[in-house]
Amino acid sequence: MSNGSGSPRGSAALSRHLGSSSEVVRESTARFPDGAHFRIEIPSVENPEALRAVVHEGHERKVPIHRASQGSGAMLLSNEDLREMARIGADEGIEVNLFVGPREEYGVGGAVRSPEGLLFSGRLRGFHQLRYAIEDIERAVDAGIRGFLIADAGLLEILSTMVSAGELPASIVWKVSAVIAPSNPVTFRQLVGLGGTTINVPSDITLHELAEIRTLSDAPIDLYLESPDAMGGVVRGHEIAEIALVAAPLYAKFGLRNARPVYPAGIQLSADVLGNVREKVRRAQLALEWLDLSTLDLTISKPGAEGIGVPEP
Repeated sequence: MSNGSGSPRGSAALSRHLGSSSEVVRESTARFPDGAHFRIEIPSVENPEALRAVVHEGHERKVPIHRASQGSGAMLLSNEDLREMARIGADEGIEVNLFVGPREEYGVGGAVRSPEGLLFSGRLRGFHQLRYAIEDIERAVDAGIRGFLIADAGLLEILSTMVSAGELPASIVWKVSAVIAPSNPVTFRQLVGLGGTTINVPSDITLHELAEIRTLSDAPIDLYLESPDAMGGVVRGHEIAEIALVAAPLYAKFGLRNARPVYPAGIQLSADVLGNVREKVRRAQLALEWLDLSTLDLTISKPGAEGIGVPEP
């Protein structure tokens, strides 16, 4: 329906509140602090052994790794595991980003295990889970970890307040999880406003939708260029050049389709965890080869660059 001037009412309302939005996909002018367009993240790096495997594969394949994220939660790592991952990350200039452990998918509620339960999996139920989550983070911070995956907006608000009060280090990177991935620019901006440092968006997001996010926020975008089956199973590493051009600053994240789920990880799944992370580094290598085929002049950060949540053991 028109507003009388040939412009749809919805578009006019968006223009009034958010500014005009072109239909043309535009190059992002935002960058990481070092001027780079993108960085590489390897997810589901569940323990020190997996982190060592990622480091080894990165060196062997000449793939720079900037972030290793984990999904089972800091709660399932021992104090020595946490300290060892912090030491490895500090030595290599890699951000070690751990999921918060206690969450609804580990709780006693049944809804999270229903067909629609993925929507609830990272949320925190009641004050008791909020308390456990804060204690989980504080324990890992004491070991030197400076990066955490957050999947609950209430927890993110509390953590932001704790940082402002000096109760947690200001150097921590708060990575908003794909579990609550925003698919529009306003929600993306809200999560940044709550304290999110980098924001995971849906893996099936289009170039135009990425460009729309950049009209409202310059915060780093985390995007699965290959996602697990539970998150759509997209395989789009070959698009890395176009995506980085539009979405910069971008954490190019390499999940793995057709892989066995490993959360919560343990000794019983060691072979899967290690095989998965090695293949993810190989997938990143393939994406960088596709990047070399493009004519786009895109830059990648060096490990340890400003803004990476390198541990402080």
